[in-house]
Amino acid sequence: MILKMKHFVIFITIICLSSCKEEKSMLSRVKSSQLQISDSITPVDSLMAFIKPYRNRIDEVLDSTLAYAPKTITKEDGKYNTSAGNLMADIVLDMANPIFRSRTKKNIDFVVLNHGGIRSVISKGNVTARTAYEVMPFENNIVVVGLNGKSVRELVSFLVKSDRPHPIAGMQILVDEDQGLQSVNIKGMPFDENRTYYVATSDYLLSGGDDMGFFKTAMDTVGTDYLIRNAIIDYFKKMDTIAPVVDNRFKQLNRP
Repeated sequence: MILKMKHFVIFITIICLSSCKEEKSMLSRVKSSQLQISDSITPVDSLMAFIKPYRNRIDEVLDSTLAYAPKTITKEDGKYNTSAGNLMADIVLDMANPIFRSRTKKNIDFVVLNHGGIRSVISKGNVTARTAYEVMPFENNIVVVGLNGKSVRELVSFLVKSDRPHPIAGMQILVDEDQGLQSVNIKGMPFDENRTYYVATSDYLLSGGDDMGFFKTAMDTVGTDYLIRNAIIDYFKKMDTIAPVVDNRFKQLNRP
C-alpha cells in the first residue's frame, strides 16, 4: 500500500511539473503603421500646460542678449577667409587654449575648422545663445592634436587646394596669383618642418570628416571636454561687440 502511495505521489508530481513548464512565445506577425506628425495633431492641453513654464524659461535663456553685432557676419564674404570663419577659429583659439595649457603646460599653435560646419549667419543686431545654436547646431567638441611637420605640410596643401575658405587662426598662408604656396607663418614665425605643432580642431574633423585625413596621423590627442557651441556662448558673454573682418591670414598676393 505504501509503495503504491509513493508511486501515486511521484506520478502527480511529474504531471504538476509538466503543466507548470513555461512554453516559449513565438513572434508570428509584426504590424506597423505610419503616423504623420503635422499641425493637424491636436495638442493635449494638460501636457502643453505642464511644458509651458519650462519652454518659457528655455526661450528666456536662449534669447537673452549676450553681445551686439554691428553688421551681418557671414561665411560668404571672402575667397580665402571670411568674417564668420575668422570669428569661429579665433573663438576656439581664445577659449580652448587656457584649457589645453592647464592640462599640458603647452599652447595651441593654430586652429583649423571646416567651412561647412558654420550653419548660419550672425545677423546684425543682438547676439544671443540661440545665435550660437544656429551657427553651430552640432555636438562637436574641441580637441587638440599634435602634428609633425610632414602632416602640417599636408594640411596646408589641403587648404591651398580647397575651393572653400576653411576657418584658420594662428596661421598665415600666402599664395601667388596662380595659387602657388609662397609662405606659411605660424604664430608669427616661419613654418618649421622639424617641429611638432599643436592644432585645435573638432572631433568631427579628427575622425577624417570633410576629407581632412591628415588629422588621422596625429602623434597625440588631447580632449578639452568643451563643445564648440559652448565656447561660442562663453565668448559672446565676455564680449560687448562682435565685429570680425576678412583679413590677411590667408591671402593671395598680387603679381608685381
